[in-house]
Amino acid sequence: MACGFLQLPVLEALAARGHDGDVPELPDVTVYVERLVPRVVGTVLRGVRIRSPFFLRSVEPPMREAEGRSVVGVRRLGKRIVLALEGDLFLVLHLMIAGRLHWKPPGAKIVGKVGLAALDFSSGTLTVTEASSRKRASLYLVAGTAGLAAHDAGGIEILDTDVSAFREVLTRESHTLKRALTDPRLFSGIGNAYSDEILHRARLSPVKLTRSLTEDETHRLHAATRATLLDWTERLRREAGDRFPEKVTAFRDGMAVHGRYREPCPTCGAPVQRIVHAENETNYCAQCQTGGTLLADRALSRLLKSDWPRSLEELDELRRGPS
Repeated sequence: MACGFLQLPVLEALAARGHDGDVPELPDVTVYVERLVPRVVGTVLRGVRIRSPFFLRSVEPPMREAEGRSVVGVRRLGKRIVLALEGDLFLVLHLMIAGRLHWKPPGAKIVGKVGLAALDFSSGTLTVTEASSRKRASLYLVAGTAGLAAHDAGGIEILDTDVSAFREVLTRESHTLKRALTDPRLFSGIGNAYSDEILHRARLSPVKLTRSLTEDETHRLHAATRATLLDWTERLRREAGDRFPEKVTAFRDGMAVHGRYREPCPTCGAPVQRIVHAENETNYCAQCQTGGTLLADRALSRLLKSDWPRSLEELDELRRGPS
């Protein structure tokens, strides 16, 4: 066969270079919002302490305009958390990949190198951390609904969308299912982790094109998207209880494929596979989703060309070595 045993170290090294995608996503952000509401709504934002100069991305209105105002609401906007203040001002927080929130007693210190900022309320302090050298998390202060709208990518809320509207958005352009599901202009709040889970639940390939779906596949994908997001939101609610969520991660026990490379698929037992492109990693089950065909990312395809295994059987032979 074309796949020589000596290629395995190269294959393994390249396949190991993944990065996690954009989290927290809809279920995580929803639970953050639900736990923030009783803690901050009706309280006063006494001050905002910024440690990282990269975290605050807006200059007008100045942050001092937010201080001393009451919090009138908290909601999700895509993967962002919006704190509405009296006077039609909004704090827009985007945690990106490594950003996390922590609820602390009033006046809590900003922790070490990972601490970005602290929002001091009359009821307690919300600290923001980012465990990454690449500072991507951001905070904006915007005025009015027009300012807030600038942070809305325009994707539909899948939990409020029937299958007809879902199909219209999905087929607006021809993209792979993975790209379409994670495009915030199309769907609100879905990122790398839950898109993997959705596609596994729907038994669809991440590289299948949106316009090639049959009616049955579209219905399956719509149902799987809603069920996955609802199920995981409820799981995270139960996990947090009345506490503020502190275990927000892209890799969770109970996920079918995401972050489970080489582990057995819970449905069929075949090893979970992955493809890596740029900073994104996609996990999938070849047996359940691609008819046993292995998917190669572009870098691997260019390097290995015909040496890339095309099926689970070829990959198994490659790992066993020459007979």
